[in-house]
Amino acid sequence: MLDNALYHFPFSFSFPVYKKVSSVSLSSKPFSLSLSLSLSVSTYICSVYVACNCKALAMAESILVTGGAGYIGSHTVLQLLQGGYKAVVIDNLDNSSAVAIDRVQELAGEYGPNLTFRQMDLRDKPALEKLFASTKFHAVIHFAGLKAVGESVQKPLMYYNNNLIGTITLLEVMAAHGCKNLVFSSSATVYGWPKVVPCTEEFALSAANPYGRTKLFIEEICRDIHLSDTEWKIILLRYFNPVGAHPSGYIGEDPRGIPNNLMPFVQQVAVGRRPALTVFGTDYPTKDGTGVRDYIHVVDLADGHIAALNKLSDPSVGCEVYNLGTGKGTSVLEMVDAFEKASGKVLNCIMYSLAMPNFDDEPTSSFGIPDKSHNLFSWWFQKIPLQFAGRRAGDAEIVYASTDKAEHELNWKSSREILDFVGLFSILRKGMAKYGIEEMCRDQWNWASKNPYGYESPKTTA
Repeated sequence: MLDNALYHFPFSFSFPVYKKVSSVSLSSKPFSLSLSLSLSVSTYICSVYVACNCKALAMAESILVTGGAGYIGSHTVLQLLQGGYKAVVIDNLDNSSAVAIDRVQELAGEYGPNLTFRQMDLRDKPALEKLFASTKFHAVIHFAGLKAVGESVQKPLMYYNNNLIGTITLLEVMAAHGCKNLVFSSSATVYGWPKVVPCTEEFALSAANPYGRTKLFIEEICRDIHLSDTEWKIILLRYFNPVGAHPSGYIGEDPRGIPNNLMPFVQQVAVGRRPALTVFGTDYPTKDGTGVRDYIHVVDLADGHIAALNKLSDPSVGCEVYNLGTGKGTSVLEMVDAFEKASGKVLNCIMYSLAMPNFDDEPTSSFGIPDKSHNLFSWWFQKIPLQFAGRRAGDAEIVYASTDKAEHELNWKSSREILDFVGLFSILRKGMAKYGIEEMCRDQWNWASKNPYGYESPKTTA
């Protein structure tokens, strides 16, 4: 029997505290807490004794973020600012928007002034030299680069020119100015078509497309640099399909032109910008015939970068690689289904008025249902329209991660313990629930519905 039992659960963790400023949800610097939870089951009373060791993290280090106006970059910059860092973003805005920088500053609230933006191409060495001469950087987080698999197959030279030359130029300037701490945005594409899953960091590397090869070549360059000069501390992060958006719906993914990744395409179909989603490949050896990937919430991914940045202070770090993912594979059709549920695009019932429908002279919908606005009800099914096509060149069949190394060495995982304050009581929620695919799709739809045309949409508040 559980009645009248009193249970004590000691634990500790870090979490962001949210507040409201100017109608935008903001997150302050993280607090480190030690808690003892006492729960009386019979009375449903939960009391929490909090010993709060507030680590203000008043770090003055400046971090250079290349490609920081992009999707992953903007979310990471926000986490940097909330962690007490100063961030300098450089971006050529080829596939991003300066509006993202403005919104990050607004979300960061009092820490917004710690963000500086320079529009710059990494291949512009004189401009990069000037920047490093004016600012002493503690480390660089390197996102900048072209990233579409299909486009890389069609335009390999453009990818080698942009991604490799840009990175080499950056590394040369870093070395010249004594900045030898680097977190590099690599990719799971370096695993090619793995024969078994989950992928571990020790797997043989064999990229299957030019985009993946640029990531693999840069990894090799980083390993060679460290071998030649052990002052370099480098962490290579291999990503597994980031999706979702900041919970505020204020920043998210907004690719230029036709999206090359699944979820931004799905969201554009959902808001009516595109007629249908094309699913490439339905004959893979998976449960529903579509490709399987490891989708990770972009906020979790951003937190992974902060964990990697902190790891650079470890004297034992040389050139290390970590997978960032959830360790679970999800198919294309499973993601589409989750997004339909999150966006309400499966079945809609709208009540227009109390007037009875006049079925005799009303035009009908494709389902034979009168659809004028003065009908009592209008029912229709709104599943995401799909088109099916053959496999796309360069795509792998099944790829998902083993994240054990990141969990143990970076103290990072894709779902976290959260403390929700509810009135005078506190309830601890633990486990995988916060950022499962349902939550990823929920936040993706929140961003898309508030910003149907991305950063070109009329301004909204979070």
